[in-house]
Amino acid sequence: MGAMWAWLFLFALIVVFSIIGKGFLSLTNFQNILANMSILAILAFGQTFVIIAAGIDLSTGWVMGMVSVVSAIVMTSLPEGLPLWLVVLSGSLVGILVAIMAGMVNGLLIARLNVPPFIATMGMFGIARGVGFLLSNGMPIPISISGLGRLGNGYLFYHHPEFGWSFLNQPAGLERAQMRQLLGVIPFVLIVMIVLLLIAHIMLSRTKFGLRTYAVGGNKEATLRAGIPVVSQLTRVYVVSAVFAGFAGIVYNLRFTNGAANAGEALQLDSIAAVVIGGASLFGGAGTVGGAMIGALIISVLENGLVIMAINPFWKYIAVGTVIIIAVLIDQARERMVIG
Repeated sequence: MGAMWAWLFLFALIVVFSIIGKGFLSLTNFQNILANMSILAILAFGQTFVIIAAGIDLSTGWVMGMVSVVSAIVMTSLPEGLPLWLVVLSGSLVGILVAIMAGMVNGLLIARLNVPPFIATMGMFGIARGVGFLLSNGMPIPISISGLGRLGNGYLFYHHPEFGWSFLNQPAGLERAQMRQLLGVIPFVLIVMIVLLLIAHIMLSRTKFGLRTYAVGGNKEATLRAGIPVVSQLTRVYVVSAVFAGFAGIVYNLRFTNGAANAGEALQLDSIAAVVIGGASLFGGAGTVGGAMIGALIISVLENGLVIMAINPFWKYIAVGTVIIIAVLIDQARERMVIG
């Protein structure tokens, strides 16, 4: 029910903006929307696991920024001349390791020491924020590595009216005037997001880990009596959330060719909003990563549509806040129907 209304609302937004907003209904604009929402969606995938387990993670945006900074430092510290894939892989591995440590601290505080999720993750919010700013001295860290920006902003296919289609790379020899006619199709960052979506979906729907996550969120006491190790399960859930935040930080590096401690600051609450809008229950035990992706897409469509219509983009916050309230009301109505 929750995901269904989100689909209907997304369809209504697209129809309205297509009629009113000039240029909204175009392949280029839709690809921009999908590319821009990819980082938010990746953050929301991790947040989905936590909310299904009846928790909350307020640290994901700053863990994302901390990983972005750490990965940038590693990439820029490596010797020149190394293959691009090795540079990205090295920075990514160190960044994900840092994310795992942050998620482990969150999980242990919440699962073993019974610290409320709001307080524990708010503490990690401050720690990750401080570490990110200390390591970067409060400034973005530029990553001047050849090919990195092309990897983060490139497309799977390119089409030019004169040169036809090309795979992975732009046609060679294009002049500046000809570049205006070049069309990219399927952004690389969208492919990364889809791969992570599939991984998260399989984890939730096809594995014992996913079933236990739903069980913990649905009824923690019953799950304990069933012999499921709730403490270790909850700990792993927060590690998963942090790892997805780490991937979001790495994608940010590729897309913007720098590492920034505040990379995820604006996306922190939006990631929670996307999960709620996508039909996840704040009471726990219900939700999907597909729903989280739809929620992220709704937020990105709203932002893009307001810009195209030359409406003050700050209206986005009012619109998203209204949609969250509607989503929560629908969730509560669903709970009352189930209880009744």
